[in-house]
Amino acid sequence: MKKGENYNHPKPGSKISVLPISELKDIRSIKKLLKDNPRDYALFTVGINTNLRASDLSQITVGMVKDLNVGDELILHERKTGKERRINLNQDCVKAIEALIASRQTPPNDDDQLFQGRQGNIDTIGINYLVKKWTRMVNLKGRYGSHTLRKTFGYQMRVQHKVSIPVLMTIFNHSTQRQTLDYLCVQPDEVREVYMLGVG
Repeated sequence: MKKGENYNHPKPGSKISVLPISELKDIRSIKKLLKDNPRDYALFTVGINTNLRASDLSQITVGMVKDLNVGDELILHERKTGKERRINLNQDCVKAIEALIASRQTPPNDDDQLFQGRQGNIDTIGINYLVKKWTRMVNLKGRYGSHTLRKTFGYQMRVQHKVSIPVLMTIFNHSTQRQTLDYLCVQPDEVREVYMLGVG
């Protein structure tokens, strides 16, 4: 890689596709490994329980979330699209966020970034590095990165909770069902299941 190049972004015209975490046992293993690190645990938990991109996770401030209860909305503007995004936070997210804020050595200001590192705010590149590290820690094979968190949310909503494709299309702002199926890496599994049903 040449100096100044960012290996986390594809070259113009090319595409890098990362995988979701498909097995619940792997999600649970990562959570177990991160349980003593409030920042990483909260970042992973919020990432896999929402459809937020890494660029949006990195812009969440303490003031946006500190007083939210289960079911309340986190409201932000997506960096990629500029559109307002409203995300309802479930119990896992709220508990992880509360624990993270409580773990701070000094009370944070409302405009402080929620997810901070030793050298300041965490950006998309930092989140990409962390996701790669976490997936290696549980010996996952394949390509993983910052987008894995968002894809894991969608994959588990479809496979585990049977959320309909039209609803997921709305959540991810996709224009076709094919786009959603391809994005979440569930189409091959669902097609295989159809063939395995049998007739007669």
